[in-house]
Amino acid sequence: MTYLDKLAAQGLYRPHFESDNCGFGLMAQMDGRASHWLVETAVTALGRMTHRGAIGADGKTGDGCGLLLRKPEHFLRTAAAESGIDLGGEFATGIIFLSQNEELAAQARDRLTHECERRALEVNGWRKVPVDLSACGTEAQRTVPRIEQIFVSATEEMDTAEFNRHLYVARRRTEIALRDNDKDFYVNSLSADVILYKGLVMPEYLATFYTDLENETLVSSIAVFHQRFSTNTLPQWRLAQPFRYLAHNGEINTIQGNRNWANARATKLRSPVLPELNELLPLVSQSGSDSMSLDNMLELLLAGGIDIFRSMRMLMPPAWQNTWELDSDLRAFLEYNSMHMEPWDGPAGVVLSDGRYASCVLDRNGLRPARYVISKDRHITLASEVGVYDYLPSEITHKGRLKPGEMLAVDTQSGRLLLPQDISDLLKHRQPYAKWLQKNARHLRSRLRDIEHSTPPMEDEQLATYQKMFNVSFEERDQVIRVLAEGSQEAIGSMGDDTPFPVMS
Repeated sequence: MTYLDKLAAQGLYRPHFESDNCGFGLMAQMDGRASHWLVETAVTALGRMTHRGAIGADGKTGDGCGLLLRKPEHFLRTAAAESGIDLGGEFATGIIFLSQNEELAAQARDRLTHECERRALEVNGWRKVPVDLSACGTEAQRTVPRIEQIFVSATEEMDTAEFNRHLYVARRRTEIALRDNDKDFYVNSLSADVILYKGLVMPEYLATFYTDLENETLVSSIAVFHQRFSTNTLPQWRLAQPFRYLAHNGEINTIQGNRNWANARATKLRSPVLPELNELLPLVSQSGSDSMSLDNMLELLLAGGIDIFRSMRMLMPPAWQNTWELDSDLRAFLEYNSMHMEPWDGPAGVVLSDGRYASCVLDRNGLRPARYVISKDRHITLASEVGVYDYLPSEITHKGRLKPGEMLAVDTQSGRLLLPQDISDLLKHRQPYAKWLQKNARHLRSRLRDIEHSTPPMEDEQLATYQKMFNVSFEERDQVIRVLAEGSQEAIGSMGDDTPFPVMS
């Protein structure tokens, strides 16, 4: 039984309370030129968001931080060779958290190796990730897992997308097999495109803890970084961010409904490239944080063959139902997707990368800041705040921010910056969504709208009696019930602040 399991059994802690409120960002060289400078600068930027996370009583244990990088191939081949591992042509790597119990760790290695081999993948070997435990506080050291790295090679016939799908299935089968007996096993990343370093350390000590990050041959053209501030939760190594694709600032306030719907439709999901999908249930974590569940769903959509832009638009659409000036083709695209996926509503901001694209999305509430600058050397930096690293104003060619419901992306393969309108244009013209809706959509009409099915109105005296019995106040009638009846939705409001501005101080 883990420490959190004991808390759940003895106290008020519940896993579904897990949520986050954090600082996030990304850096990318828009032409795909990798450098160690970008990795160093991302670590610096992460350190400048320390105030967005929490610090334990020991002064060194944080809520967690991390760095998601495009796979540094030369560095990884060198590190593998130094560990006596011979890699093939196309390879993937993963950072794995294992139990400190050697027997459980060996079982986890064997199981993951077995599941990879079932998918015709070759496990080249395991490397012990070099770490410096002096960078951890006492609380982090008490729960630190064994951290190892797996190297896996694909067959010559596999393309990268197929390779990643095999890795996804192998990982999920391993997690399902070990979930009852090994609570420490966790796969940070297992991908042919990206690698993830994260943990319960302060941002300034991340590169000290993971000494790989100080190696100048470790280069990348993309870095997604995150400083966690856990709300209503306890820090855990596995809940540090980024996750396998994304880092998230905010809270998914619809998370219980999203998880329930993911479970409800799980057996109906079909993909020709994932025929064994029903063997991988549950598809979305029920016990991790809201951010972890969101990452699970994104990972599933990508593995099923949906591209990164449509996946995020399914998960976090802009406000469109009552925006009548919206382009008709874009409206049709969003309406079509709304029939397949409920929005994961925040307030939330997300930065993500699949190794080619670096992207940021704000949900339709738009209550999380995301500002970006582009420099003359074509580096884009987007973060929760400006000033995450030092630059001269003369070096900046463009500044901007994301608005509610917008999505921005950089294609490091083509060097193109995709603005929100570019992404919308790309998505809405892919399929004849308007024709599909016109031909196939069926809108159900409730018979309860008919007069004969409605409840007859009460007499005034009887209504007043019931209102007193149920303590219905004037405020509830006017600001809650009336709004529900008139607009078919809950009222929007805030507590407000009437404190006068201290203009004379």
